Amino acid sequence: MRTSNHLIGLLNFLTFLLSIPILAGGIWLSTRANNTDCMTFLQWPLIVIGVSIMVVSLAGIAGACYRNTFLMYLYLWAMFIIIAVLIGFIIFAYAVTDKGSGRPVMNRVYPDYYLQDYSGWLKDRVASDEYWGKIRSCIHDSKACAKTGRVIGGYPETADMYYLRKLNSIQSGCCKPPTDCGYIYVNETVWTPVNAATLASNLDCNRWSNDQEQLCYNCDSCKAGVLASLKKSWRKVSVINIVVLIILVIAYVIACAAFRNNKRIDNDEPYGATRMEKARPTRIHF
Repeated sequence: MRTSNHLIGLLNFLTFLLSIPILAGGIWLSTRANNTDCMTFLQWPLIVIGVSIMVVSLAGIAGACYRNTFLMYLYLWAMFIIIAVLIGFIIFAYAVTDKGSGRPVMNRVYPDYYLQDYSGWLKDRVASDEYWGKIRSCIHDSKACAKTGRVIGGYPETADMYYLRKLNSIQSGCCKPPTDCGYIYVNETVWTPVNAATLASNLDCNRWSNDQEQLCYNCDSCKAGVLASLKKSWRKVSVINIVVLIILVIAYVIACAAFRNNKRIDNDEPYGATRMEKARPTRIHF
């Protein structure tokens, strides 16, 4: 029984440690929400799950140390619910980021992003007027486009050098016009239109502005760039969540077995051949 209690306590301590990377993932998403991805609601489910695992693990440790049956029942049921919620969150994260990616562009290292390549709940939420106004302000305030400016050897970056840069999705979607618009590069955030016939085929071509307060913040390519950034962030966190989930399930199964063993001992139930012999000792002694 003492060994089982020690095992349960050790497993709870392990789950307590596992809550740290989940909480860290939520905090990391929170920092990106304020500076890069600009979506402020996505991190809260992870933070809540991480804090819940931490609190439930502490209850499990207390239950194991003091052999409190109520706390152990609470721990097992709460952990079961948390595991189910974590599974649901992982499935949701992969489902809403399943479609969409950048399109390769000839003679460019960076891809272009198109809103029609994305679909589903996340696209509708990002593209809605209610949320896009806040996201647009966040991107503007983060100075993401201003940070693309480079001076090399005392001279501004040339077009050929710019085309070889690995822009992130927001810089590609929000800080320059789409490549198929045919604009001529002046600097990172100033472009000159030359092909008026092309402008009608892509509405973003008309939305682009050299005004540094406007740029392509109202473009569909900017919304697509935000979606691509969110997809990348969510996929990184989901990998950590899957690893944590596997360890949590293993720890939960072992904890259930140890808890059942404690109950069996408390109820003085026979376990194995040796206990059967002790419960009904033979009259013949050697």
